[in-house]
Amino acid sequence: MTATAPAQSKITYTSATVDWDAFHRQFDDALARVRAQLGREYPLYIAGEAVTSTAKPIVDTSPIDTSVVLGRFATATAAHVDRAVAAARAAQRPWARREWRERVSLLRTAAGLIRERKFELAAVMSLEVGKSRLESMGDAEESADLIDYYCQQVEDAAGFVRQVARITPIERNTDVLRAYGVFACIAPFNFPLALSTGMSSAALVAGNTVVYKPAEDAPWTGLKLYEVYRDAGLPAGAFNYLSGHGSEAGEALWRHPGIDGVVFTGSKDVGMRIYHGLSTQWIKPCLLELGGKADLDAAAEGVTRSAFGLQNQKCSATSRVYVHQRVAQRFVATIIETTKALKIGDPTERDISFGPVINGEAVQKFERAVAQARKEGEVLIGGSRLHGNFVAPTVAKLPLTSTLFREELFVPFLAIGEVSGLEQAIAETNKADYGLTAGIFSQVPEEIARFFDEVEAGVCYVNKRTGATTGAWPGAQPFTGWKGSGSTGKGGCGPYYVAQFMREQSRTVIEP
Repeated sequence: MTATAPAQSKITYTSATVDWDAFHRQFDDALARVRAQLGREYPLYIAGEAVTSTAKPIVDTSPIDTSVVLGRFATATAAHVDRAVAAARAAQRPWARREWRERVSLLRTAAGLIRERKFELAAVMSLEVGKSRLESMGDAEESADLIDYYCQQVEDAAGFVRQVARITPIERNTDVLRAYGVFACIAPFNFPLALSTGMSSAALVAGNTVVYKPAEDAPWTGLKLYEVYRDAGLPAGAFNYLSGHGSEAGEALWRHPGIDGVVFTGSKDVGMRIYHGLSTQWIKPCLLELGGKADLDAAAEGVTRSAFGLQNQKCSATSRVYVHQRVAQRFVATIIETTKALKIGDPTERDISFGPVINGEAVQKFERAVAQARKEGEVLIGGSRLHGNFVAPTVAKLPLTSTLFREELFVPFLAIGEVSGLEQAIAETNKADYGLTAGIFSQVPEEIARFFDEVEAGVCYVNKRTGATTGAWPGAQPFTGWKGSGSTGKGGCGPYYVAQFMREQSRTVIEP
């Protein structure tokens, strides 16, 4: 069953035009249907067929309450990877030979199915990764929008086929972008639908086939994406679903000789290992999106939203703030008040904005950061483990020498440092290995211009009260990072994203 919101109802991360009472009723209904499915067993899907595994299954539990088993998912082995790559390779040429308008049509059908199923998809994500209702619905809406955006890129480029100039009167020259072949798509837990959909749909609409491994903390959401593509009419083998562990299935997948390219979102360490190890016999495309991190009321609201949305488990989440010494005291007082106002609890419930971190490893990382902050500076609010996977949103004032300003923690921990002015703020900002997003709150045009000119980040904001994301898309800004936040291509969006899943071929025909 599906529940469809009214046509005008749409929720994003930063805005919403919706009847909230109707929204919550629909979400509650979807949540009840999803909870009725808890505890089931799920196979892999290769070439359209359900495939079992003798390996110990992944027991998918909810970070909200780790005693709740969402499902048991088959664990892919290297042998399953072999089988899935073979299936994708067999399906790739027939898929690429389809007229590009047909591929676009099928992908647009998939976008429509996501919109029809968005309440169920959001409910699954809320249970599986601890997203609030607003965050999970934004994830679902973004997924459908990304498909449409990439389809539009293909349409605007007329299938990436164009006539080019003749060198002699008797020849006809054509420039074509063609699919590479089979892409490995390896996804993270924090945007389990949007990032999985964005990466895979761009590869698919370009004519590639995909072997997809969702994060081991989010196999259920990944399976729901497989079902969307299947029900949209994608041919068997075009999109193959392998739940499994990164250390076995993920590693075997990107290293497989039958893989023609990799699209990956995740940690810098893993991404750089893929980048350095992928191209051995010849160069293969490696699209990575790796980690990264005025008005005082507006600044405090924007920072709080950016730091604690999805418990800071976003690539774009604010992890560090540099504030001028003249306003530091007032800003800190305001940020403490906005943090105190966060409603902590079960994120599937109405009006809850702050839920659990994804797993026990994240809790331990949080506790290590807090311990270091207490030694080096002052924990201003939070700093405690509440229960299970729930930790308190934490703000700490630290010396600029602290390594916590430069580490990617991916937990709800915000470091604040005082600076003497814009020059020092930009210098400190640029010291980090990551450069995905950066923002400034200022009303001085000269300061804003200098910020844009000097900051080393791919997505930049000024006075954005509604919180950070990874770009104003579809359209103006790319979803890409500088330095350690991105490599050999953009990860997730931008007006040239689909073309990166294709390679150029020139064709010359001598006319009689």
